[in-house]
Amino acid sequence: MFGSLMLAPTAWGQAADSAAIAAQQAAVKKLDWMRGLWRGKAETLTPDGPIEMTQTERIGTILDGTLLVIEGKAYGTDGSVPFHAFGVVSYNQASGKYVLASHAQGRSGSFPLSLTDTGFTWEVPAGPNALARYTATFAGGVYVEVGDYVTEGQPPRRFFTMTLKRVGDTDWPAAGGLSKD
Repeated sequence: MFGSLMLAPTAWGQAADSAAIAAQQAAVKKLDWMRGLWRGKAETLTPDGPIEMTQTERIGTILDGTLLVIEGKAYGTDGSVPFHAFGVVSYNQASGKYVLASHAQGRSGSFPLSLTDTGFTWEVPAGPNALARYTATFAGGVYVEVGDYVTEGQPPRRFFTMTLKRVGDTDWPAAGGLSKD
């Protein structure tokens, strides 16, 4: 908090970079299909076998549409919450690249995110010569995301699948902010 207070006067003294903001808004707009409330089935494979869950996603934009914010929450059949994640997708106009800042299960990191014709992919390092590759697709009103464990020299092993349908609109996270009064 103290550090942000020290930096704030410097930031306030600078004019907004309207070209950067416009580029970020245009880039994030390419993910507009994600905005809203989503619910569906998810399955993750563990050493003890598959676990089925109800997966929910709450997705919206903030900072004038320059960031996409994602909250994912899974509910077990017993009502427990075995998975809860938060992510922020941003776009850097100088590099022309997207980044997903992910926070889940006590871990966090920033990972490159690449758009595809039908969605996006992102990867997380998962050990020597290994990674977890997530592939999201959107077609016919259905959002599907799969996770594959990829080890050098071996075929990918699917460990996660979620299939979601859009169940509503949301003005989260922008709604509910304080006004000047």
